[in-house]
Amino acid sequence: MDITWLQTSWWILIGVLFTGYAILDGFDLGIGGIYFLTKDDKWRRTMLEAIGPVWDGNEVWLITGGGALFAAFPMAYATAFSGFYLALILLLFMLIFRAISIDVRSAREGKSWRSFWDATFALSSVIAPLIMGVAFGNIAQGVPLTSDYEYYGNLLAQLNPYAILVGLMTLSLFVMHGVIYLVLKTPGELNTWIRRWVTPSILLFIAMFIITTLATLLFIPHMVTPFKEYPALLVVPLLTVLTIANIPREIHHNREWRGFLFSSLSIVLLMVLYGIGMFPEMIHSSVAGNSLTAVNASSSEKTLGIMLIIAGIGMPLVLAYTVTIYWVFRGKVDLDDNAG
Repeated sequence: MDITWLQTSWWILIGVLFTGYAILDGFDLGIGGIYFLTKDDKWRRTMLEAIGPVWDGNEVWLITGGGALFAAFPMAYATAFSGFYLALILLLFMLIFRAISIDVRSAREGKSWRSFWDATFALSSVIAPLIMGVAFGNIAQGVPLTSDYEYYGNLLAQLNPYAILVGLMTLSLFVMHGVIYLVLKTPGELNTWIRRWVTPSILLFIAMFIITTLATLLFIPHMVTPFKEYPALLVVPLLTVLTIANIPREIHHNREWRGFLFSSLSIVLLMVLYGIGMFPEMIHSSVAGNSLTAVNASSSEKTLGIMLIIAGIGMPLVLAYTVTIYWVFRGKVDLDDNAG
């Protein structure tokens, strides 16, 4: 089996895993963006119940993606996790505290207890996608890699304007995705209230998408080069715009599932745009010639081949698990008034 084919396959597969995570855990995180906009305890419990059965399974995609990156591209994994160490540790803490808040928030009746964990859930759900977006923004913009592919980064340098812009766009995307998911899952007055936030969340995301796109065109030219060299690829941004524009239409006609489908598809297309701009790079270097790519960062041909066989067995199991969970817990949340 040709090693170039294996390297490309794993580059794409890791992108698929992170895209799956963005779709599935994206709405979990996005719910935190509107969680504090209501003070009603039952409504907040309903929001948490909407993600309660699925959030932990969604994060399997992140773990799998990280594991695949470690095994298939160990040099890229080592460089990213050492150079972005503080940011990734902060992200880990946000995901941990968010998980704890979901599990223990309703364990006690005290107002101060629930308020604390409500704040923890909301803040961690907002900060996590910001960190993810900042990391992706830095990787696309380029970091100063040495000739040994080392990155001696620091958190302040990573909080540059472009990376923060990508972080804010990521947050707005997840908030939009989460609002649409809640429209799909919530009943009654809560559903009516959430529907009011669909259009504002979409408009906010569109604004951030436009600003980020303009910034990319002006300041990150290497992300635009493939579209100039292969004009046929311009169909991807066109489809992205049409997909996003169709979301409020589907929600307006009470086609929640289709609205969520188009929201998910918009995430897929945005990740495809990112992938087209990056390929075959894993981490773009601001120092010419030092970028980590699918070629110079990969494991051996034998390792990639064996792992591909394992992935061929494991991926259907992950997909089957995901589909089963969502099928079992389909439909609106029916929260018992007597529940904690």
